Amino acid sequence: MDAVERENADRQKRWAKEQKVGEGTYAVVYRGREVATGRRIAIKKIKVGQFKDGLDMSAIREVKYLRELKHQNVIELLDVFSSKTNLNLVLEFLDSDLEMIIKDRSLVFLPADIKSWMAMTFRGLEFCHRNHILHRDLKPNNLLIASDGQLKLADFGLARDFADPGHKMTCQVITRWYRPPELLLNSRYYGSNVDIWSVGCIFAELMLRTPYLAGDSDINQLDTIFRALGTPTEQEWPGHTKLPNWHQPSTTYPKTPLRDLFTAASADTLSLLGKCLVYEPRKRISALEALNHPYFFAIPYPTHPSKLPRCAAQLASRAAEEAEGGDIDKMSTGPGVKAAEPNNRKRKLTSPEEFRVRSIARKLDFTKQANSP
Repeated sequence: MDAVERENADRQKRWAKEQKVGEGTYAVVYRGREVATGRRIAIKKIKVGQFKDGLDMSAIREVKYLRELKHQNVIELLDVFSSKTNLNLVLEFLDSDLEMIIKDRSLVFLPADIKSWMAMTFRGLEFCHRNHILHRDLKPNNLLIASDGQLKLADFGLARDFADPGHKMTCQVITRWYRPPELLLNSRYYGSNVDIWSVGCIFAELMLRTPYLAGDSDINQLDTIFRALGTPTEQEWPGHTKLPNWHQPSTTYPKTPLRDLFTAASADTLSLLGKCLVYEPRKRISALEALNHPYFFAIPYPTHPSKLPRCAAQLASRAAEEAEGGDIDKMSTGPGVKAAEPNNRKRKLTSPEEFRVRSIARKLDFTKQANSP
């Protein structure tokens, strides 16, 4: 056994697989533990043998970008090892995702909760964009939730570096409901603004508790967008009629104010949402600009992550961990942060509660973190 094989064997011994928790065409995900500490982890086993040329490109991307990205709001890659014909990615274990939370009708969201999830999403995305990486598949079930309430961007299988000006990229990225109109129209030149459109769709979904722009085909998806936001004009989006897949729609839809659908939303909320869902890609807000938007500094301030609503599956996982003698709180909450509490009941924001979230907002200090190196 040579040195590389010995190192790989030593890496493999550090981690123990326990239970399969998911399977896709190209990968199987297991729950596991770090042998030395008992810390829970996830092992993503990629079936290398299924590919003619060896390794799936999405696996290469995921390893490459997760090795580069170390941030509180990006899933952490702990290790990589091979076994037989499989590549294994060892990732931090996360109990649930934002899609599960949105679909759990026993939960009631406060505006402050949505603000917190959005702040963490923009913080993770700003870090990716600052490092010249496009995610290209943002959607609620790729936003994972840790036991301490932290939201983390995951699944970097479609990620890539920013392209040089004039360099073509594929438009077959981003799940349809979260795909911006320029990609639906087959634009091959784009930048970080495609991720911003996806975040806008997630923002709307958090408020509606159902997908905002849910088309059943690419053509229908465009029609769905136009129905919701109005058919774009040349003044709104110069040059869109020259994109490869543009066809003049049979019906021209008027622009409908967001206020008509999001009736309970504040003016700042609608302002930020509108800046994400702009037809002209270059006019969309950036992740850094979003973090400095008045929305994040107006009452109610963002809920502290440890106080955010938890879905039933996450609470059950937490209870099982405690029954096994694990101490999630010591492993996943930082100094001075209280352990998360079950939070699936209706809550009313009172004056003392407003005072509490004000102090929490100061601790989170989103602007400082957004601008940190």
